[in-house]
Amino acid sequence: KVGDESLTLPETLNRLSDSDVARRKAAADGLAAALEARVSTQALVLNTLAFEKQVEDRWRRYAEPAQARHLSNEVDADAVNALEAAVVEAYPRLSHRYYALKAKIMGVDALDYWDRNAPLDAAAPRTYDWAEAKDVVLDSFQTLAPKFADSARTFFNQPWIDARPRPGKQSGAYAHPVTAERHPYVFMNYMGERRDVLTLAHELGHAVHQTLCAPLGTLLADTPLTLAETASIFGEGLVFDRLLAEATPDDRKKLLAGKIEDGLNTVVRQIAFHRFERRFHEARQEGELSPEQIGGLWLEVMGESLGPAVRLNAGYEHYWAYVSHFCHAPFYVYAYAFGDLLVRGLMEKRRENPETFAPLYEELLAAGGTKTYVEALKPFGLNPREKAFWAAGCAQLERLVDEFEALIT
Repeated sequence: KVGDESLTLPETLNRLSDSDVARRKAAADGLAAALEARVSTQALVLNTLAFEKQVEDRWRRYAEPAQARHLSNEVDADAVNALEAAVVEAYPRLSHRYYALKAKIMGVDALDYWDRNAPLDAAAPRTYDWAEAKDVVLDSFQTLAPKFADSARTFFNQPWIDARPRPGKQSGAYAHPVTAERHPYVFMNYMGERRDVLTLAHELGHAVHQTLCAPLGTLLADTPLTLAETASIFGEGLVFDRLLAEATPDDRKKLLAGKIEDGLNTVVRQIAFHRFERRFHEARQEGELSPEQIGGLWLEVMGESLGPAVRLNAGYEHYWAYVSHFCHAPFYVYAYAFGDLLVRGLMEKRRENPETFAPLYEELLAAGGTKTYVEALKPFGLNPREKAFWAAGCAQLERLVDEFEALIT
C-alpha cells in the first residue's frame, strides 16, 4: 500500500526512481510496512531453505555454501573471492564517493535510502526514432570492427527484430538463439528513450555473439554464464560512449549519473548481496536466526557498501526480504557483478590497444562454449583469478565517477 494506491512490487521499486521525493518516500515506507508484516514468514522460509542446503552440502562434501553455485556457474572460488575482494576494496572510490557527490548536488548532508536512484532533475530526456537508433548502434559497432556492424545490420535488413510495442505484447527484452542452424531473433519494446537505444545495442550484442559461434553447432555454441553477457554489455558500452561523446554538458551529467548508478547497482550492490548471503549462511550453521538478526546482518553489509552518505532509515532492515534470489537461487547474485566487471576489464584492454583487440575479441565470441572463461581471457593476458583483473574493471567505473565529479565542480 503506497498512500491510497495498491502497487505491485515492481511498480513500488520503480516509484523509488520517481522525480518527486514525496512519492519516493511514500513508496519506500509502503514497501517497508509490507515487508515488516511478512518478515517473520520470510525469515522462517530463508532459515528452512538454508538448513536444507546445509544438509545437501554435507552430503556432497562441499567446502563452503557457495560451492554448489560455483559448480553450476562453471566458475571457481578463487575467481569469485578475487572479484569480491577487488569490489570491496573499491567501495570508497565508487559508491561512497558517488553518493557523497549526489548528496551534495541534492543539497543534503546524506541521502535517504529512497533517494539513492533519484533522477538528478525532472526534465524529459532526449528521444530517438527507430532510424536514429539503428544508425547509432551500427556506427558504434563499426568502431569495434566492420564485421560486428555487418552482422548486426543483417538483423535490421531482415524481419528478425520485434521492437514495436503493441497491445498484448509481453514486457522485457532478449535475444533468442533458436538453434545453430537458424539465425537468432531479437525481442524488445522500443519506446524511443535513450535506455531503449542501449537495450537495442545490448540485445544485438547477444545476437552477434550467437551468430559468430553458430558454426560450432547447437551444443558447443551454448556459452557458459561467465561469458554469456560479454558481447551484450560490450555492445551497450560502445553505444554509451557514442551517446556520451555527442551529449550536451547537462545531458552528459545525466548520462554519466545513470551509467554510474547502473554500474553500482550491478557491481557494488550485488557483491553486497553476496556478502549478506555468506554471512547469513555462516551464522545459520550455529542455529536459526531471528528476523532481527537477519535485519542486522543486512544493515551491516549495506552500510559497508553504500557508505556514510546514504542514510539507512527505519524500515530498511526488512528490505532483504524482497530479494527473491536469496530463496530461489542462493549465491547467484555475484554472477551479475562477474559479467559486468569482466566486460569492463576487456574494455580496458581495448582502450590500451584497439588494433590488436578486435581479432582476439572475435575469437573469444566465436569460441562459444568450447573454452572456459580462464582459457578465453588468456590471449588478452588477463587472469580472472587475480584481484588485479577485477580491479581494472572497477577502475573503468571509477573513471566515470571522475568525469561526473569534473562536471559538477
